[in-house]
Amino acid sequence: MIKLIAIDLDGTLLTDAKTISDTNKKILAEAKARGVKIVICTGRPLVAIKDYLAELNLLDANDYSITFNGGLIQTNTGEILGKSAMPLADVKDIYQLLTKLDLPMDVLSDALCFQFETATDHPSIYPRLNKALTFVPKAIDALEEDTLYNKVVAAIDAEYLDQQIALIPAEAYERYEIFKTRPNLLEFMPKGVTKAFGLSVLGKHLGIETHEMMALGDEANDLSMIDYAGMGVAMGNATDGVKVAANFITGTNQADGVAYAIQKFVFDELN
Repeated sequence: MIKLIAIDLDGTLLTDAKTISDTNKKILAEAKARGVKIVICTGRPLVAIKDYLAELNLLDANDYSITFNGGLIQTNTGEILGKSAMPLADVKDIYQLLTKLDLPMDVLSDALCFQFETATDHPSIYPRLNKALTFVPKAIDALEEDTLYNKVVAAIDAEYLDQQIALIPAEAYERYEIFKTRPNLLEFMPKGVTKAFGLSVLGKHLGIETHEMMALGDEANDLSMIDYAGMGVAMGNATDGVKVAANFITGTNQADGVAYAIQKFVFDELN
């Protein structure tokens, strides 16, 4: 029996227009009413998903989200259950890497986003992708040791990004979790911090086992939780790697794929 449903946002629960369909809202409300935990698992901070949580009626103290791709596990009222941040030395190391790669660099610090001039001819498009954050220009030497650094992102058009990703050295992948969360967004997280890590922390807190979880996603940052959950579901629009890893491929984010999978693996099993 599925007791927890972990759902990615972009390309999964959200349509291409960044909305939640009425069908998905109805099915998620019914799942919550039946006692199933609905957990949004996203690379965004909590402040950037509050409107979606309100729309889904997931703002109670016993509702949970996994944000920053597993860097924060928290109640939707803000209580933190687990936190993994990036040390300043790693931020500076990634700064050197992205400067060499001529890629833009943004560093998230809760609701703030520090922007750096690592790619003068290729400015960051992150302000267009995440309008809930406050963007602050920064110099790398101005960063302080005791500041919170959640993750580093490089946001630029997909074709150029893919070209530069091919130049990332193998040792960088050994040191960090590096993955695309959208076609035009590359993210760096502390090693071992993934959505699966977040689910493991939350599962222990709630007393929910891996086999009692279902995870739905579409991009490389969803792979870990799709592998981790007892039922891993890939969206019809997911990358090939996610589809291969999944137990089941549902409909697309444009065709209520989330609702279909919940109906099939949660409601039908309960009936």
